[in-house]
Amino acid sequence: MSTEIPVALPMDSQDATVGIIGMGDMGRLYAKKISAAGWKVTACDRPDKYENLKAEFQGSSVTILENGHLVSRCSDYIIYSVEAENIDAVVKLYGPSTKMGAIVGGQTSCKAPEIAAFERHLPKDVEIISCHSLHGPKVDSRGQPLVIIPHRATPEGTALITRILSCFRSKTVQLSAQEHDRITADTQAVTHAAFLSMGTAWHANAQFPWEVERYNAGGIENVKINIMMRIYSNKWHVYAGLAILNPAARDQIRAYAESVTELFKLMISHKKQEFSDRIIAAGTAVFGRHRGSPLLLRDDILDQYSLSSTQIPKSERRPNSHLSLLAMVDCWWKLGIVPYDHMICETPLFRLWLGVVEYVYRDRRLLEECIETAMEDDIFRMDDIEFTFAARGWSDAVSFGDFESYRKRFEKVQTYFAPRVAEATRLGNEMIAKIFEKTRDETSEEAPA
Repeated sequence: MSTEIPVALPMDSQDATVGIIGMGDMGRLYAKKISAAGWKVTACDRPDKYENLKAEFQGSSVTILENGHLVSRCSDYIIYSVEAENIDAVVKLYGPSTKMGAIVGGQTSCKAPEIAAFERHLPKDVEIISCHSLHGPKVDSRGQPLVIIPHRATPEGTALITRILSCFRSKTVQLSAQEHDRITADTQAVTHAAFLSMGTAWHANAQFPWEVERYNAGGIENVKINIMMRIYSNKWHVYAGLAILNPAARDQIRAYAESVTELFKLMISHKKQEFSDRIIAAGTAVFGRHRGSPLLLRDDILDQYSLSSTQIPKSERRPNSHLSLLAMVDCWWKLGIVPYDHMICETPLFRLWLGVVEYVYRDRRLLEECIETAMEDDIFRMDDIEFTFAARGWSDAVSFGDFESYRKRFEKVQTYFAPRVAEATRLGNEMIAKIFEKTRDETSEEAPA
């Protein structure tokens, strides 16, 4: 059950020290939030970053130490905030130095390797309580999901960690490591694959989509472009760890690539009836129970956030086949996933993506327009074929389990879009903030007096 923890904290046990090993973007966020709430914080990163980190946090309430041994020895709650592919090596190095009776957790996006590393390398007297903030470091943590995972824990230890993390003002939910990985695969893996494939396809066609007239259509296109840019503005390992190390994620990314390929083959074969029947059946299975509920997104918000200097009037916008959206619902249908069931662990990107997909599928006219465009209009065909190649390519990269190959694919596209990342990040942040503000307002209006 999801709950929002009160901000006010009793101070009688705030003499506990929180240690953070790994001061990347999320490690910094955790250090600043927790120390601002009155807890003592020690932190470290790689030894070569010690002097710069010490200078950066000089005069703050965060104490920078030289290495994880020192952090582990003096901290009552230790958070490993490192890349998922490195978690075993880092815990193996610093785990034996853990303070007796301490609580240890991690902040990686995939818990299976994290929990395995803790069980393998931590002393037996240590409690294991992990967590995962389901948002990036630049998103307001208020109201966002925060998963707490009591793996080897006492009720007292879990209560303490919940109090410490209450400073994020997030919606907390307790899950097992297995439940966490399954739900994050459902809500994140295919979402990331879709936008990674969009960027790869636009790069392959040498396009900045906001400069191409057929994409200068506001609404849905704004969301697709902004989220794609948001993903490529981040570090590659944020997505690689979840995709490669989570078996459920690998399966879902492969299923998405198969859906994209199968639908594209029906499109170029002009098998309209088979294509239409499949699209309608998938939509009924995924959205049937939610036909009467309010839409997550509306054009009056989405039209405000475009990277283009001009915006085509709505009446003149070019229809799109939206292969990426149709394949998403087809994939959910094949896997038996109802995305609404996992909103307790939604990320901002997943909420936007689900909102866009829902927007298309719950407007019968718009859905029929997508089907007609897919069958009869070739204007998006070169984008759709590159998108198909890209979806299959990303699936192969994940299935091979090769982090270096994943990094090269990611950074190649990232470099191409780099000149517009700053502006896209600003627009993306504004769009997400506006949508969540609107959601909070509507929730307040609907709440009983």
